[in-house]
Amino acid sequence: MPRTGRILALDMGSKRIGLAVTDPLGITAQGIQTLQRKNKRGDLRELRRLVAEYEIKEMVVGLPLHMSGDASQKSQEASDFAGELRQEFGIPVHLWDERLTSTQANRLLRETDMSIKQRRQAVDKLAATLILQSFLEAREIAGLRQQHSRK
Repeated sequence: MPRTGRILALDMGSKRIGLAVTDPLGITAQGIQTLQRKNKRGDLRELRRLVAEYEIKEMVVGLPLHMSGDASQKSQEASDFAGELRQEFGIPVHLWDERLTSTQANRLLRETDMSIKQRRQAVDKLAATLILQSFLEAREIAGLRQQHSRK
């Protein structure tokens, strides 16, 4: 699949939104910050600033599913927010299964020398990074399959 520019990933929480962005070529993911949520208008204002600053061309919103794969109330909230982002920014916004990303992020952070407070502040950003990296890897695999099927 052709690279389209930078992608912003969001790990949605009720109090914070973890954020990660790709490099300019859209190949690797890195956490950039955690947005402390105030209200929807404030969240969108901060996201608008980041979209402009990083020249974002696509977004990925973590979709919190039950372990069974079934949707939850949080899934619907994420889906609704993704729809608002599409309307607000006029760019593609993808929903991406985020099961176990926070668990994986916590596990990785426990292996560091960070304090519990520092880990709590970093987990959302790392979860967003894991969501984005997973999305990029799946996109790469899909692109390779597509190339292979053309041969």
